[in-house]
Amino acid sequence: MSTELPDMGVVFWPVGTGDSSTVVVADEVLMQVDLNDRAKADDDDTPEVPVVDLLVEALPIGPDGRPFLSAFVLTHADKDHCSGFADLLDKATIGELWATPRMWREYLDDGDDTDLCEDAQAFHEEVKRRVEAVKKAVADVEEIALGDRVLVVGYDTDEHKHAYHDLPEEYLLKPGISVTKINGVDYVGRFEAFIHAPFKDDCAAARNETSLSLQVTLTEDGGQDGKILLFGDLAYETIMKIFKYSEDHDRAQYLEWNLMLAPHHCSKRVMYVREDGKDVLKTDILEAFERHAREGSVVVASSRPIPASDLDGANPPHKKAADRYKDYADRLICTMEWPSVEDPSPVVLGIDAYGARIVEDEVVEHSAKSADVAKAAGRKRRRLSKVAAAATAAGRYAGGVVSVSETAAMTGSERVQAAIKADRGSEAAPTTAVGFGRDR
Repeated sequence: MSTELPDMGVVFWPVGTGDSSTVVVADEVLMQVDLNDRAKADDDDTPEVPVVDLLVEALPIGPDGRPFLSAFVLTHADKDHCSGFADLLDKATIGELWATPRMWREYLDDGDDTDLCEDAQAFHEEVKRRVEAVKKAVADVEEIALGDRVLVVGYDTDEHKHAYHDLPEEYLLKPGISVTKINGVDYVGRFEAFIHAPFKDDCAAARNETSLSLQVTLTEDGGQDGKILLFGDLAYETIMKIFKYSEDHDRAQYLEWNLMLAPHHCSKRVMYVREDGKDVLKTDILEAFERHAREGSVVVASSRPIPASDLDGANPPHKKAADRYKDYADRLICTMEWPSVEDPSPVVLGIDAYGARIVEDEVVEHSAKSADVAKAAGRKRRRLSKVAAAATAAGRYAGGVVSVSETAAMTGSERVQAAIKADRGSEAAPTTAVGFGRDR
């Protein structure tokens, strides 16, 4: 097995408790699902990591001469899922935005006193701008301009009150359908996203329960694929609804997974329900996870290190949730512990002729160094390697190996190189093949 990264895969960045996942569909086609760039972290939970600068450095250059991200998908508008969006929008062209109706309901319910963070507000303003741009382009029978595309994903009983209601149907996506287009280009046979949620019945629920939920399938040219389940911050009842609905409608293939991003950063609320003042374990959801897991299943907790014990009222991650995932999946990886708390690396799922596999840390490390050398020599680098190198640099910041203050004046490229130089070991590639999963 090659020690180089494949052409396609997903990179889960080590950014504390929060989500930043980069889907590499092809060399020029990247989809970012959520973002957690806390330029000046205001708590001890999230390290100061320049995610946007590092991500922008890894992006291809678009037709307008700027860094280009094909799509940005926001599962929901919590700060740990959208921090840095305004900065990203300023520094790169984003072809398409995926937004849920909940963004409009936030303002409908709260008026001007919404509790959305500044980046969530910036996202909503950009979505509203794009809705009007798309409607105008359609009315004028014109091509939608670069950076104007938008998809509204999910149901809302009040959608008739909002401007997006007048969009053509192709820009309004409902649960229960598959999407193979990104930024208006069809990647059928290579990319598919099946939309599980948000449901109409949950449109007025708490923000977490309106999270966009997807199964993403990446298929390489030889036919091998990898399936990723993304649930945002959903909890037990909504996730069980997803499994029951898909199973009852003969859509079990859309529940399969090689990798599942642990909902709500490894929260116990996924499998424990509060009854009579006690946490009651619901094994049916764990059995559902196990029932649809592929061989070598991996759960990734995008969070700070798993605590040694749980404190009442503490935010995720929760030890009791991590323990249950270990009971029912082949492997649990915490982004801020992989491979060590002191020097975390990105978790990379690669898809190639061997199938889907977690790329072991040594390979990611070697690839990051090789990407740096290739850049210096003017050679073309694989896009997944570029993103992994950027996320490796993020891990150096997150682990305190490199400080933001020391590199504040550097460009994104220089920051990547500085962080890679602060590595753990030798320049050599690993001598043994590494793959996906573990022996049970």
